[in-house]
Amino acid sequence: MRSSLLKYVGVAAAACLAALSLAIPATAFVNPKAWVPPRAHHVRMSAGEATAPLPLPATPQRRSEHKRKPAPPALIGMIDMNQIVGHRVENYPTETIDIETLMNWTNSQLGLHYRYVQVDLSRFSWSPTQLPVLYLTGWTPLPKFSPLILSKMRGFITAGGTLLINASCGRPEFNKSVIRLEHQLFPNRPFGPLPLDDPMYHCLNHISQMAVRNGTGPWKEIPPYLDVMYMGCRAGIIFSPVDMSWGWNAATRPIKGGVLYAQGDALRLGANILTYVLANYQYGRAFEIQKIYQQSKIATRDQLVIAQVMNNGDWNPTPHGLPNLLKFIDQKTTLSVQFKRAKVSLDSLSVGQYPILYMTGLRNFAWTPKEVQNLHAYLHAGGMLFVDCAMGSDAFDEAFRAELQKVLPHHKLKMLAMKSPVYNDVFQIRQVNYSPVVAAADPGLHAPVLEGITMDGAPAVVYSRISLSNGWEDLPNPYAKAYATADALKLGTNILVYGLTH
Repeated sequence: MRSSLLKYVGVAAAACLAALSLAIPATAFVNPKAWVPPRAHHVRMSAGEATAPLPLPATPQRRSEHKRKPAPPALIGMIDMNQIVGHRVENYPTETIDIETLMNWTNSQLGLHYRYVQVDLSRFSWSPTQLPVLYLTGWTPLPKFSPLILSKMRGFITAGGTLLINASCGRPEFNKSVIRLEHQLFPNRPFGPLPLDDPMYHCLNHISQMAVRNGTGPWKEIPPYLDVMYMGCRAGIIFSPVDMSWGWNAATRPIKGGVLYAQGDALRLGANILTYVLANYQYGRAFEIQKIYQQSKIATRDQLVIAQVMNNGDWNPTPHGLPNLLKFIDQKTTLSVQFKRAKVSLDSLSVGQYPILYMTGLRNFAWTPKEVQNLHAYLHAGGMLFVDCAMGSDAFDEAFRAELQKVLPHHKLKMLAMKSPVYNDVFQIRQVNYSPVVAAADPGLHAPVLEGITMDGAPAVVYSRISLSNGWEDLPNPYAKAYATADALKLGTNILVYGLTH
């Protein structure tokens, strides 16, 4: 997977950019946006010349000093790439006027007053409470970061911070170095395209198409494109392989050898990114400090294994969810069992190995023929598959429905009737509450909405298009299409208890 990612302009934007002939060669490149210090003006004044002093014995009038207003809070820290802990990078090319323009434009849209600051990594506290966003841009390959810097940057993102990266002029040599940096930071969390239904494209400005230009060529309309690395259900690293900053700088001239977003589209996308970061700040902080429940070991209890299915997408976006559900079952039911979580790959799954399989995800995924075959045998042998669509993601929903058709081609997901045991096993559930996002979209929705496939009179597959696991986590997630926590826990209890006891 990593080797394919490194063939960039490539996987990062191949679907959107290469199809429109926007790929650019990695040739020698001079950025016309590069910052050049202004020339000093000639001062034609001798040392003895200056403003004349007041003639004595005149006394200056008293004046009152105006106190300087406190500086607005800083939202973005632009990394000073010329100074990295452990060594100095001489004259790493970058520009600063772009981010200042974006901040001013976003402040006017939101009615807020934030600012950006320059950040020297040797003096930075690495706390998201000081600066929620670190901003990195350039058009030449990134310099090598020391292990200390990588460790601190990883901790910053894990603690709720966001790393925002923009490829100035969309240069492939810079893009490749960003892919390598992300792999060094989180080798088990690869970049992936941000789904078009993600709130980052809709939270402030609705963005479905953006104007892109390759060099001096004509403008072309394509869907917006960002690569992200998820930390839970939040984008911890946001990377634009197409230059947004050209538009932030209110530039209108083309750049030969550059791939650029148009000004208005770039500003709207940038404002959306900052809005998304602000809205997810509390979620990011809470996600990092949330403790995963560990059930106490009691020798007299039977042990039941809940197996979570791994796939080639983001298969564990809500890591606190299932442990919280197991804690709820342990405390609120009379089921005397010792729960154990296990990770399972379908290509090694055997019939009867686990009574129930649990699966969730955020992104597109695909099962191999071997995985399809093993899951088919498992379900026909009486096993149960419980699937949750984290965040109510369209990308995961579409992928799951398509893959399930390969496993059970003669069965269709159908709405479960209210007499189904998943609504009546431990708790009788007739009405539920939803997250604000769902409630705003459908104010009249109060009934639970679960789908399933029944085989031999029993649910073999239970699927929740609206997220249960985001409800189980009970974190301040502003964009989750989810059940409210109390009802999510009750529904999850009914499903798991039924699957484990039948």
